Amino acid sequence: MDFRKEAIQQREAMTADLQGCLRIPSVYASDDSGRPYGRAAGECLDYMLEKAAAMGFSVVNMDDQLGWCECGEGPEMAAVLCHLDVVPAGDGWTVPPFEGVVRDGRIYGRGAMDDKGPAIAALYAMKLLRDSGAPMTRRLRLIFGLNEETGSADMKYYTAHGGEIPVMGITPDGEYPVINGEKGLITQFFTTRPLQEGPLRLVSLTAGTAHNIVPDKAAASIEAPPALAREIADKAGGKIHCRLTENGVIVEAEGIGAHGGTPWEGENAAGRLLIFLNTLPFEGGIAAVIRFLADKVGMEYDGASLGIAMADAASGALTVNMGVVTFEDGLLTVKLNYRYPVTAGFDDCGPSVTAQFREAGFRESFLQHKASLFMPEDSPLVSCLLEVYSEYTGENAEPKCIGGGTYAKMIPNTVAFGPIFPGDDVREHKPDEYIELERLTDNAAILASAMYRMTC
Repeated sequence: MDFRKEAIQQREAMTADLQGCLRIPSVYASDDSGRPYGRAAGECLDYMLEKAAAMGFSVVNMDDQLGWCECGEGPEMAAVLCHLDVVPAGDGWTVPPFEGVVRDGRIYGRGAMDDKGPAIAALYAMKLLRDSGAPMTRRLRLIFGLNEETGSADMKYYTAHGGEIPVMGITPDGEYPVINGEKGLITQFFTTRPLQEGPLRLVSLTAGTAHNIVPDKAAASIEAPPALAREIADKAGGKIHCRLTENGVIVEAEGIGAHGGTPWEGENAAGRLLIFLNTLPFEGGIAAVIRFLADKVGMEYDGASLGIAMADAASGALTVNMGVVTFEDGLLTVKLNYRYPVTAGFDDCGPSVTAQFREAGFRESFLQHKASLFMPEDSPLVSCLLEVYSEYTGENAEPKCIGGGTYAKMIPNTVAFGPIFPGDDVREHKPDEYIELERLTDNAAILASAMYRMTC
């Protein structure tokens, strides 16, 4: 069925509903709201369920962990999984990140592409399918999650508490034509013991906002005698800037932000800062950990110096992102995010990284592993989605593997499908995130076609 004409007629309503969703800053928070992922995330779920109910769909809030709307009948269920949580806005925006500004055919806001825009498109796609009167032989469930960016605890809750598993499902949180493979995803936090220092003292260090974002800036405050502080300041240049203070010097590093799954698109400011700090005459434990991080990670994103570089034909090379580095109260903390090829496994890289950090004086404070996902091209779901994409675009395309992790890893029989078209800019997790209004319409139409194929 051709849903494009109907989707275009809904563009104005979709835009208004997306603006309302973007105005809720649904970054994970631990607050006093009593809602598991914070007040704003809970309010965003309320917002979407209210929109779905107003369209006449049955809705369910599953203990504030996630919710869904549903239509159709039948013993089997197909699902579309979206998430309403977003990464922190960060710096570098030229428009307010939580206002849903519409300008020049685009709507801007944190989550516009990842994943609130696709969630709104999916909701309207569901409406288009229902209003078409197509005979549905499966139920269709549109799930709204709240914790995709910080661990997918919502989907773990869903499966652990009897959530129905779809016979097939998609998540519009990747790329077209279809994502049939996702690299394994490892997130580790490491923290040192209290560090002893010499005359040159590191007072504080801040870099990054989340493990899955390439830091675009980093800064360190250093206590030093006046002559040494001036020597340090004289070493600045390029994307390293220094300014003298009453007690020493502040060193700042510039980078370029990017998604943690595509770190080659950015420049890691944390690594750049650590490489500079490694040239300074620190002593003792702080010198050792700075040297370790500068030498073993630095601005690399392939894991070569850690000895874990690898690649396969299906998904490409392993990637590493040092997303957060902080130094406070004598403790240095690192949040590392690395992604291994679909044909590899945790044992090919995880134990080695852990051992090296431990030997360097760190202890592991957090570990999360999401195994790789791969669904063959000739599987019913992947081949079906390729046909949908081909019918909509006129292009014969092949599936692809990505470094990003989606809900497809958490819910069986699911793959990522959209929202980014080949050749489009990748703008999620970046300043001035946006989705074109035309692409919002495209996604609604193509998702409606996919929903039709999965349920009718």
